[in-house]
Amino acid sequence: MTAALALPDVEATAALGARLAPLLAGGGLVALRGELGAGKTSLVRAVLQAMGHAGAVRSPTYALAEPYLIGGLEVWHLDLYRIADPQELELLGLRDWLRPGVLVLVEWPERAAGWLPPADLEVLLEHDGEGRRVHLSGPLASRLEPVAARA
Repeated sequence: MTAALALPDVEATAALGARLAPLLAGGGLVALRGELGAGKTSLVRAVLQAMGHAGAVRSPTYALAEPYLIGGLEVWHLDLYRIADPQELELLGLRDWLRPGVLVLVEWPERAAGWLPPADLEVLLEHDGEGRRVHLSGPLASRLEPVAARA
C-alpha cells in the first residue's frame, strides 16, 4: 500500500506527524528518503513532538545519531548522509537499536544498504512548489489509507 499526501506548509507536516505518532508508539523502523531540504528532519520533529517530546529536536547530521526517551519509548534519530561505508554503522551500534520496542528513524537509509531490515514505514519526501509531497509505503502505510483519501 502506498499513500501520497500534500504537505503545503509546516502545519500540514505537523498534522502528519500527529497522525504517524500513534502508529510508531510501539517502536519500529522508519526510512526517510528525499533530497537535501525535502523536510525529513522536520517530519521527525513533528512525530517526536506529537509523541510528547518537549525539548529541541536537532538534526543528527554531524552527530549521526540523536537519542530520545519519550514516555518510556527509546527513540533513535539517525542521519546517515555522512556515512561513507556501511561498516561505520557497526561502530555506531545500529544493530543494538534495531530491536522490538525501539523506534529508529533513519534519514538517508540508502547509505546503510545491506544493514537495515525492511522498514515498517518508508517515507519519501519531495519538493512540490512551495510545499512538499510525501509518499508513504510499507506495512504501516495501509493504516493511513483513510488519511490519504481525504488529502
